[in-house]
Amino acid sequence: MITDSQIEAWLREDLGHHDVTNDVPGETEGRLVAKEAGVVAGLDAATAVFAYLGCEIADAATDGTRIDEGETVLVVEGPAREVLRGERVAVNVTGHASGIATRTRAAVDAAREVDPDVAIAATRKTTPGLRGIEKRAVAAGGGDTHRLDLSHMVMIKDNHVAELGLEEAVSRLRERTSFATQIEVEVESPGDAERAAEAGADIVLLDNLAPKEVATGVDLVGDEALTEASGGITIADVPAYAETGVDVISMGSLTHSAPALDYSFRTG
Repeated sequence: MITDSQIEAWLREDLGHHDVTNDVPGETEGRLVAKEAGVVAGLDAATAVFAYLGCEIADAATDGTRIDEGETVLVVEGPAREVLRGERVAVNVTGHASGIATRTRAAVDAAREVDPDVAIAATRKTTPGLRGIEKRAVAAGGGDTHRLDLSHMVMIKDNHVAELGLEEAVSRLRERTSFATQIEVEVESPGDAERAAEAGADIVLLDNLAPKEVATGVDLVGDEALTEASGGITIADVPAYAETGVDVISMGSLTHSAPALDYSFRTG
């Protein structure tokens, strides 16, 4: 959900105190045009910006659609001043989100060539204030959003294990969470993956392990828990991890390293 307060903050940042640049009379049509092929995302935010400014959305592509260079993904109509004022925010947010969707689709396609059932997931490595847009972009690219915030799942990481021990951490946090909340345990060896499953983890995260070690961990966990691989995995690495039998491959790079898709905004 894009709120008015978010839109106001974006526009305030871009327009400043005295916008003379866009003091243009009359009505116009604006078109958001892709300058390269990719997967479109973020149009919900772009359309919300223009709607806030009193512009009419004449046409819009659907998030998740593959687009070609030169394709128009959004058409808006309204006062030239308002169309121009919304231009940069709309281009930036759509380009950022589309870049994430495009990278996600590439990772999903690489995984599907090996295993049609393995999921590609994002992480919480998102830009503060933009998590909703970035997570929706991952979904538009065919990926899994993973947990949206700390309340969606208990994640026991190395620091928790260092403080409490693996088994005690699972037991303690299991007592304090709802029956509807899953517990995931991050481990750094195949042996600890087996321990985590035996301790009652719903999901075992094999972190920073080579594909061969992940495969061993998956075998040791068996059907006791879902398994996830993470830690510096690139799109080029995805096929090797998909071959391990892991259920989920999570990649922080989907959100923190995706280059923006290049768009141009044209009026008249």
